[in-house]
Amino acid sequence: MSTHGYESGRLNLPFVGIATFAKRRYIEDWSAIEADIAILGAPFDFGTQWRAGARFGPRAVREASTLFAFGHAGAYDHEDDCTYLPGSVRMIDMGDADIVHTDTVTSHANIEVGVRAALAAGALPVVIGGDHSVNIPCINAFDDQGDIHILQIDAHLDFVDERHGVRFGHGNPMRRAAEKPYVTGLTQVGIRNVSSTAKEGYDDARAMGADILSVRQARALGPTALAERIPAGARVYVTLDIDAFCPSIAPGTGTPSHGGFLYYDVLELLQQVAKRHEIVGIDLVEVSPDHDPSGSTAILAAQVLLNFLGFIFHARGFR
Repeated sequence: MSTHGYESGRLNLPFVGIATFAKRRYIEDWSAIEADIAILGAPFDFGTQWRAGARFGPRAVREASTLFAFGHAGAYDHEDDCTYLPGSVRMIDMGDADIVHTDTVTSHANIEVGVRAALAAGALPVVIGGDHSVNIPCINAFDDQGDIHILQIDAHLDFVDERHGVRFGHGNPMRRAAEKPYVTGLTQVGIRNVSSTAKEGYDDARAMGADILSVRQARALGPTALAERIPAGARVYVTLDIDAFCPSIAPGTGTPSHGGFLYYDVLELLQQVAKRHEIVGIDLVEVSPDHDPSGSTAILAAQVLLNFLGFIFHARGFR
């Protein structure tokens, strides 16, 4: 007897119903989360230095994710000969953190509350931004979770300390993370070309434990050797800026940078990391749907997230 779920119930096509992430259940009461994966929107883009619009990223990625939510349990991958994200993996959507316009401190604090709620429930927090500054409250929430290593996949180093008094914008998150005693190191992949961080920022990053690789260096290594650069046994938090991808496939972002990764460059790296390490948290940021006329960037973001989550829970024994 087939168990894929086509035999009974509603067809529930992607364009029908409310667009929660992957059309999973919405949980408004954050004290009542019972899940393995908790999706949190962080629609904040006051940290941007050029094009705004990433505040609409969570909504766009959620809508795009319905393309991959046909109502049956799991997704069969014929290349790997396995079913990812079977029905035994409990995934819920927490909705969005409350954002207070023009108030970075309060908005970031509200995002941190959401991540802490997911962690308290034993769920893997998956935050959809928003600009990259939302990573700052995400990492703050891990202050009682033990040591973590950060894998950043991004076009930009984001290691500015302070510029004209700004310490919590989207150019600062990796610097703020490196300052945490529980962040044991950073692997920064995809960094390329003209950067928002000056040379001294690169020097500081390396002095504070960062391993920095460009797209060309990453491709020369390949996904397996690249994943092996992360210290063995490290518990890994992954932060993925959509501008890590080439704007030919991901135009919908505020700071596009040509020469970026293609889909399988990133997917194969994430698969290798999921096999080797415990993944403790994820954020995906900088999707800006106003600059994404075909919707392809949001679809890419949703597809990468769902595949990565499949790899993580397959490695945890969910079949």
